[in-house]
Amino acid sequence: MTLRNVLVGALAVVSLAACGTTTPSGDSGKIQVVTSTNVWGSVIKAVGGDAVEVKALLDDPSADPHSYESKPADAALIKDAKLVVFNGGGYDDFFPKLITTEGQRKIEAFPLREHDQDENEHVWYDLHTVRAVAEAAANELGAIAPEKKTTFESNTADFTAKLAELEKKVDGVGKGRKALATEPIAHYLLDETGAQDVTPEAFSKAIEEESDVPAAALAETNQLVESKQINVLVDNTQTENQVTKGIVEKAKSANIPVVAVTETLPDGVTSYLDWMSKQVDALSQALKA
Repeated sequence: MTLRNVLVGALAVVSLAACGTTTPSGDSGKIQVVTSTNVWGSVIKAVGGDAVEVKALLDDPSADPHSYESKPADAALIKDAKLVVFNGGGYDDFFPKLITTEGQRKIEAFPLREHDQDENEHVWYDLHTVRAVAEAAANELGAIAPEKKTTFESNTADFTAKLAELEKKVDGVGKGRKALATEPIAHYLLDETGAQDVTPEAFSKAIEEESDVPAAALAETNQLVESKQINVLVDNTQTENQVTKGIVEKAKSANIPVVAVTETLPDGVTSYLDWMSKQVDALSQALKA
């Protein structure tokens, strides 16, 4: 989904509870890091461990990240950070606009993808890109605190090894199967399974742009579900609307597995690996059903 430039609503700037952090303080002795979402914050925390103190601007699992309205306090946090991390690719456009310190250390995830032909910006569902971000974090944190570089590298090795396990678990499990998605949030993960995404393009585009779904596209989507031409429905629960709710209800009525995905870490989840492992398991099981 492309980030809408009309940013509405507001989210409280709170500490990254999902990563077990507190509000960054200049005298904590830890490396201050600010991220756009708690997903990237959790990756940085996995690499930095106790040496980092992470602040995420977006960490509300019940809110639409695309409606975030930045505040002056956000700019102040970013200015004081030793490292800033954001998604890029049009997803969190508000964040780089807040970076005003020349030469500030930063990591932008989107350009780190291995392949550039696909413009889907939801790269935290691309395990290869997540690995690249972790490795970049180890380099940046190691430059900030050279005496801890070995620790950062060791943490990264452990993290990426577990990512590799997830990749093996999901690789090819959906070959010969068909999937429909309310939005292409988990696009890369679904692609890794080998399943065919049969979501009508006009439907996806309308949902992404928050516009009315063309009648023909909606009818085609409903037909795919009602006639059980799909094996799984992948639903972004964080930006649901009446149309997507209707699709989910039809899928459940047709006994089609529905796999819920989100854009930020859910309440009670403290680790990227724990979060992604549960989603990999859910998607794999649904495709095998």
